[in-house]
Amino acid sequence: MRKYYTRPCNFLYGNYAKKLIKSKKALPIAGNLNIGFNQVEVFHRKKKKIVENTFYTLDQIKNLNKEIKEIIQSDLKKIVAKRKNIAGLRFDKPQIMGVLNITPDSFSDGGLFFKGSKAYAQAKLMIKSGAKIIDIGGESTRPGSVSINQKDEWKRIQSTIVKLKKNYPKTHLSLDTRKAYLMQKGIENNVDIINDVSGLNFDKKSFDVIRSKKVPFVLHHMQGTPEIMQKNPKYNDVLLDIYDFFEEKIHLCIEKKYNKDLIIIDPGIGFGKNLNHNLRLMSKISTFHSLGCPVLIGTSRKRFIEHIVTKFDTPDRTGGTLASVLYGLLQGVQLFRVHNVKEINQGLLVFNKILNTN
Repeated sequence: MRKYYTRPCNFLYGNYAKKLIKSKKALPIAGNLNIGFNQVEVFHRKKKKIVENTFYTLDQIKNLNKEIKEIIQSDLKKIVAKRKNIAGLRFDKPQIMGVLNITPDSFSDGGLFFKGSKAYAQAKLMIKSGAKIIDIGGESTRPGSVSINQKDEWKRIQSTIVKLKKNYPKTHLSLDTRKAYLMQKGIENNVDIINDVSGLNFDKKSFDVIRSKKVPFVLHHMQGTPEIMQKNPKYNDVLLDIYDFFEEKIHLCIEKKYNKDLIIIDPGIGFGKNLNHNLRLMSKISTFHSLGCPVLIGTSRKRFIEHIVTKFDTPDRTGGTLASVLYGLLQGVQLFRVHNVKEINQGLLVFNKILNTN
């Protein structure tokens, strides 16, 4: 458990960011000159549930005491470092991951694409709408769901993976599974990324598969299991507890000779979190840049949107999803896992154009 945590803040965008970064009055997020910052927020974890926060300009850091200064400077190196490409994916602009649930019971679109032909057609539509990654899952991990037989899970998704790889070789495929058997099968069929919502905690063989094949993976946080994760989740401080989880997992991967540059982190919005937990994670999402990995968020159609908008809720929650995606973009988040690819891509394109116009 850390004592101090560094969050970049007071963000700058577009040509103004480039100008201040060039004059060394600001620093870039993950090597992206279109997003800069000139302040940090430092969280001081004093006791289990006592956290203080203080803001410093970049100039003020050099005057801090040695302990705090060295931690901040170490974090800053990871915050500003350019993220290396993963499976050919670049992180100097936002990337969209399209959700493809080939299940009868997923929380939002369960059953809509359960047949192979419908799943493939939906994947084609998402690719044409701007998705650079298709995240394929054959098992629901909605709140209250239970695990299914691994061979049945593979049977649901195999033909779609094979067909997409044949016809869309430049599109990246991500396999959403908690099971080593599925990971092995997916890798044998050329999936590019493994997305394990359990954070490699469900199947103890998972990490060995990923490490042996040197496959990139999404390190996702979930408290508990889907069956129980929404039953009164508790944290000392959700932001810092999850940061500690990621830091520990990354160190473990490095110790076991896995390349850290292949890790993408996802704080798991809605996975073992209540509304206040989700809001704190989203509002301070830039804290995770100091881990030195690309950051992914999956807010699409999540129930926290309903809890905020109440009577204004809609089935697809596109407005709430887009709002959370654009906020993430402003905080330097690089990847967005969404259902409504065309609408979210449209929003990102327009927002980015406005943001980068003088």
